[in-house]
Amino acid sequence: MRAVLALVCVSALTAWSHTAGAKELSITTIKEDPYAMTRGSQLEGYCIDLVSELSKKLGFKYNVHLVKDSRYGAMDSSGNWNGMIGEIIKGEADLAVAPLTVTAVRERFVDMTTPFIQTGLSFILRKSADSEDHSFSLLSPFSTEMWVGVLVAFLLTGLCVFLVGRISPMEWADPEADEHSFTLLHSFWYITGALTLQGAGPHPKALSGRIVGAIWWIFAVLLLACYFVNFNSVLHNKSKHASITSFEDLANQDVIDYGTVENGSTMLFFKNSNNPVYRRIHQHMERKKSYVSTMQEGVRLAQEGRFAFIGEAVSLDLAVARYCRLTRAQEVISMRSYSIAVPRGSPLVKNLTIAILQLSESGELLHLREKWWASSCVGSDETHGSDALKPYDLRGLFLLLGLGLGVGLLLALLELLSRARSRAKDGKKSCCSVLSSELHQRFGSGGEGAEQESSDKSKA
Repeated sequence: MRAVLALVCVSALTAWSHTAGAKELSITTIKEDPYAMTRGSQLEGYCIDLVSELSKKLGFKYNVHLVKDSRYGAMDSSGNWNGMIGEIIKGEADLAVAPLTVTAVRERFVDMTTPFIQTGLSFILRKSADSEDHSFSLLSPFSTEMWVGVLVAFLLTGLCVFLVGRISPMEWADPEADEHSFTLLHSFWYITGALTLQGAGPHPKALSGRIVGAIWWIFAVLLLACYFVNFNSVLHNKSKHASITSFEDLANQDVIDYGTVENGSTMLFFKNSNNPVYRRIHQHMERKKSYVSTMQEGVRLAQEGRFAFIGEAVSLDLAVARYCRLTRAQEVISMRSYSIAVPRGSPLVKNLTIAILQLSESGELLHLREKWWASSCVGSDETHGSDALKPYDLRGLFLLLGLGLGVGLLLALLELLSRARSRAKDGKKSCCSVLSSELHQRFGSGGEGAEQESSDKSKA
């Protein structure tokens, strides 16, 4: 029996291919990524490849053109159809190969083949850091660049405190006899105390040292405040995103907003649904006016966070493949499918249905899906720490610290210069020679000897 049926199908396909071969089929499609896209003067995409495979199976010639009004097809108040469905009804095209949703009203006016893509409604939102490694959650409030910036600021400030302590005569009046309080180790210990909001004496006595210390304290307090505020925000976002996995979760929360394309089929589904959860979702979108004009706008809002975009799962999968920071909910509702439209009563529909089933059984449709929905996001760093503060966000704070360190060093040099001028005047020497001698004592063998001597005394 199966052999007879197979023979009948092959005979039908052969007879139809001879008939179709005499005529070049006119195929209409719509420009939509990744179904049909322009590259130069040529069209490429999932639907273009699908037409090519069908032509090989059925042996027909074809020519593909974009629909004139860039619409899928809807009936107006006077009963006239526009878009690709309109071209099929008017005889301007033999086939409409595009992501055409099978609907009851369309089936009344055109014939549609077996679906080549099955889809439904779902939603996307931005990934949370909770979906990644939990080991370094304490570092999540700041980005990697920010932590590097904090480390550089720490090292530069410690070095600046050390230099000011050596240069300023009010901190180290006599390098040959006095003990130098601000060694390199103590300088870093002093600024570490500020990070823990604890003092670490001795404290600077000179104006230059006090300015550097005060600026570092301001930097440390504001930095800690930003860290703890963002840490709380990151933890809140983690729990918020982790709890939203279904449409019911979406309807039961008011932390993030959600919406869909205005006046689209998705909006109409929620509007006409009798399900209480879906009704609440529609009422929320109506109340908040959270509709978007295009899918691209919805994807952009989802990337920015605090927004979930509701749409067809197959299109959302493409957005997730292109933008690494997005994720799609596993729940899919209101199952629907995409099919090829042909004129009402056309013999094409049966042969195209058989060919599509053969492509599905051979895995060709799956291959096309994997080809055009392949992930094109570069790396995974885009998702990691998306809520983390970056140096650019706190650039004013870093500029304040840099300005304070520069002023502190400049004042220390002016203090030393003032002392050198005073000594040069008393000793009737050149100011430059006295200044050079002071710097040599503080940074040369003299300073090191005095510091070593004081260290030995403290050990004794």
